[in-house]
Amino acid sequence: MRLTPIRGSLAVALALAVVTAPPGHAQSSGAGSDSLPLEAARWARFTTSTGTWISLDVSPDGQTIVFDLLGDLYTIPITGGTATRLTSGLAHDMQPRFSPDGSRIAFVSDRSGDDNVWVLPAAGGAPRALTKGESNATLSATYLSPEWTPDGQYIVASKGTIFGNEKLWLYHVKGGRGLQMAGGSSGLRFLGAAFGPDERYVWFAQRNGAWQYNAVLPQYQLAVYDRETGTRTTMSARYGSALRPALSPDGKWLAYASRHDAETGLRLRELASGEERWLAHPIQRDEQESIANMDVLPGYSFTPDSRAIVISYGGEIWRVPVDGTDPAKIPFTVNAEVAVGPAVAFDYPIDDAPTFTVKQIRDAVPSPDGNRVAFTALDRLYVVDLPDGEPRRLTDQDVGEYYPTWSPDGSAVAYVTWDDREGHIMRVGASGGRVRQLTQASAYYQQPAWSPDGARIVAMRASARDLKEAIDPFVFNGLGAEYVWVPAGGGDVTVIGPTQGRSRPHFTSDPERIFLYGFVPAASGQGGTTALLSIRWDNTDVKQHLRVTWRLPITPGGWEASKTSDLLMPRDFTREQQIPQASADLVMMAPTGDLALAQVNNDVYVVTVPKVGGTVPTVLVTKPDSAPMPVRKLTDIGGEFATWGADGRTVHWSIGN
Repeated sequence: MRLTPIRGSLAVALALAVVTAPPGHAQSSGAGSDSLPLEAARWARFTTSTGTWISLDVSPDGQTIVFDLLGDLYTIPITGGTATRLTSGLAHDMQPRFSPDGSRIAFVSDRSGDDNVWVLPAAGGAPRALTKGESNATLSATYLSPEWTPDGQYIVASKGTIFGNEKLWLYHVKGGRGLQMAGGSSGLRFLGAAFGPDERYVWFAQRNGAWQYNAVLPQYQLAVYDRETGTRTTMSARYGSALRPALSPDGKWLAYASRHDAETGLRLRELASGEERWLAHPIQRDEQESIANMDVLPGYSFTPDSRAIVISYGGEIWRVPVDGTDPAKIPFTVNAEVAVGPAVAFDYPIDDAPTFTVKQIRDAVPSPDGNRVAFTALDRLYVVDLPDGEPRRLTDQDVGEYYPTWSPDGSAVAYVTWDDREGHIMRVGASGGRVRQLTQASAYYQQPAWSPDGARIVAMRASARDLKEAIDPFVFNGLGAEYVWVPAGGGDVTVIGPTQGRSRPHFTSDPERIFLYGFVPAASGQGGTTALLSIRWDNTDVKQHLRVTWRLPITPGGWEASKTSDLLMPRDFTREQQIPQASADLVMMAPTGDLALAQVNNDVYVVTVPKVGGTVPTVLVTKPDSAPMPVRKLTDIGGEFATWGADGRTVHWSIGN
């Protein structure tokens, strides 16, 4: 493949508005032996009166606000003004909270290399580590949202790992390793501890698990933990979730965040009556869908007289009265000095020759006579003569070209195109030339297969909207995906039926049956299995042909780690029957109909397919010696895009660079 050459080398650097630190510039007021080993080499200096994700607290005397900005801590008067810096340097300091007497500030920092809870004199000075950043094997402990108990003797923090599932831990300010207070070994996550005047009860937000993709509401609800009885009670049931609670010093009000109409707002509950209302909406966007590594919402605080809440949103700091009158802005100005590590700049040589080696060949399929291979590389369609021909493009289209399939006589190649506007099934001669658009209606087409009689091309189709909204369109094929066919010469598209989670249409020598791989529901309607199956062109007469499963090998000490598996494997399984079996990633029938290839964790196997009638044969490929039918593993280091040759006796796959 020939591309325009690019000369020279590529310099990779971190681009920031920075200046070199002057000699002797102090890293922070409390650096000491607990500082990060990396020293600041540059400083980004600027003045700002706005900020994002600002977590703050109000001092017990109501005169001072402490807040974080870009990993440093600052204070301002309650009326606003120019901020006074408390910490600086490369460490990321966040979530400050005043002690009940106002003399100290608890916060979270990674200045020791791991996240820990630290305590800093409110007047400034050297911080002291309260926790010690324990690690278990490969997972470092993380800490979030520290909060003082009303007596000032303890700090409650959410402690977990980088994967979340934090529990509430209690730490004495004079030392010790701390005790887990609430959560046990459950899969619940507890965040944002908050106290009212009664130290017996601690409020927090809880959810099942750390996080999830495409999360649906609700995710979090409020709960309260009784420190005397050890009981935990759920205290909300809002569809928009309930998170980041705060209680007024007089014990009258509970504030928390929730979503309404896709925007996060602040709710206010009168504890005596249970009556609620919106206090401010919208405010800062919450982090319910993410791992929320700085809690689900920045910290905020009631004023000591319980008459207002001080909170940051929209880049500003606001005083929001609980009587519902208009919020008042608290102006602030920060003369920021953000530490930046040494410049990361190096020469990265690139190959600027007119030809280069492509790192991945996609969907390579051999021609019916086995003399050529069609494939996609760099989103373009190529054909190469075997064994060592020069790859050549079949078209000059400036569009993505994917999933080539040969006509049975080897004279043409069909494929699909995608771009930002439309998608179609196309056809071009095996030697190149004029491109013919086969489909009239634009859609997201994939995985075309030419019928053995040459008359029709079957493919999967979904709308552009389905493609955009699918969790993974290459796995679930869109929300409304269906099988369709188009005449090999072009024309109207005929719908066969919904894909129902099945994929990879293909054929044997029989032009009347389409083979698929995927889910087959049980006759009872409950559950089902994954199998190689076939259907007629009208989506009737469904037949199952083969089920292929695999199982991790077992050793006397437990499960043996597989080089291709990301599973977390327990060590206490001792019987083989306790190890679950999983279905193969792909199963394809050979054109001759007597063999099938199976792809399992990027390894390729070939399996004999018996005709037994009634019972669908199941073959465990990872136990070939005890399999009911002959099994042979073809790969040694794995492969991708496995497919059959037209003779039904050769299997092809691709290997990356």
